[in-house]
Amino acid sequence: MTSVPRLVVAAPASGSGKTTVATGLMAAFAARGLAVSPHKVGPDYIDPGYHALATGRAGRNLDAYLCGPELIGPLFAHGASGCDIAVVEGVMGLYDGAAGEGELASTAQVAKLLRAPVVLVVDASSQSRSVAALVHGFASWDPEVRIGGVILNKVGSDRHEALLREALDASGVPVLGVLRRVKQVDTPSRHLGLVPVAERRAAAVEAVAAMAAQVEAGCDLDALAGLARGAGALSCEPWEPPVVPVGERAVVAVAGGPAFTFSYAEHAELLTAAGAEVVPFDPLRDERLPEGTAGLVIGGGFPEVYAGELSANEPLRAAVGALVRSGAPVAAECAGLLYLCRELDGQPMCGVLDASARMSERLTLGYRDAVAVGDSVLAAAGTRMRGHEFHRTVVEPGAGAAPAWGVRAPERRVEGFVQRGVHASYLHTHWASEPGVARRFVERCRTS
Repeated sequence: MTSVPRLVVAAPASGSGKTTVATGLMAAFAARGLAVSPHKVGPDYIDPGYHALATGRAGRNLDAYLCGPELIGPLFAHGASGCDIAVVEGVMGLYDGAAGEGELASTAQVAKLLRAPVVLVVDASSQSRSVAALVHGFASWDPEVRIGGVILNKVGSDRHEALLREALDASGVPVLGVLRRVKQVDTPSRHLGLVPVAERRAAAVEAVAAMAAQVEAGCDLDALAGLARGAGALSCEPWEPPVVPVGERAVVAVAGGPAFTFSYAEHAELLTAAGAEVVPFDPLRDERLPEGTAGLVIGGGFPEVYAGELSANEPLRAAVGALVRSGAPVAAECAGLLYLCRELDGQPMCGVLDASARMSERLTLGYRDAVAVGDSVLAAAGTRMRGHEFHRTVVEPGAGAAPAWGVRAPERRVEGFVQRGVHASYLHTHWASEPGVARRFVERCRTS
């Protein structure tokens, strides 16, 4: 059972200002001395980095497609344990979810699963009285979704604000904040969204402070906190990673730094519970793997941005190659897959996979249903998992490796590489949905 006060920040569509409002709220509440639990609906890795800056706590994802609806409450309760308030940033438009799957993985579904009120962020820049019709439609579409208030964004003037408030007076949905049309907060984007915090930490700190100031000045924080306190109690036990009793722990090196920023917080927790000593390292700067490395995890990120620097770190590339030749387990997702290839955009990489990678104009994006084609260090043949692809690169395979997954996307195809102790794939997966993945990986680290 958890009764942590909470609210969900949603919008009618992407680009309405959810990230600014959610991150600003987190930082503003934290500045008041509250312990704030930050969450993000969907598979996004980048926004949680800004949330972590705002709150001083790990940003956590709530993805009903990757983890299943049944884990949303427990994962939320795990992350929010001991906190005074939780803020959940939505994804896309309020009712947008996995394509062709109804409400699955939508912000609306997560709000219902959490019994949390929704604050609707509306871009009011090109409307006045019509805002009431828009808010009425969103508030009445699903009676189980409680729209507890509206924050009007990009409001042009006092007169514009007065017209918007007058229109909303009869809607029954209170206006809890008004943000003026100002110069955009410095949160630069590139080919896959915002630039991660790890690549611009000083500027990101300033950006989060600016978001907090904007929200503090324009929103009724007391009313928003009161709305959060009205969330219903959740009758679920917090998720906990299953603990495997072990003696000496196996060292699992986990890639980090600016080039490899994509990771779910629960993965390190699952590895630790399974008997690993998780040791981070930065492939841009560290010339050696951590002492005693028995296994390697390389998650997602932006190696294409740092291809030259990754390639220049020849000692580390050689160390990764030697680890793979020893038969040690290696789990690589997306960016990790690219790093293990022979080359990326013509720059030599680790060369442990007979494949080359290059940037592409085409964005590959979407949820995937996957089944393990054969046995690997992560999964036994036939293991079913759900994943997510998000990249603008193409890998052209050579020979000598079996595929990792059979994927329905919606066409059926095979994907990824299983070779020696390597499992490399474009799919991002959330191991909380299948804790046996972490147990299997760490056990292989201990016995290989």
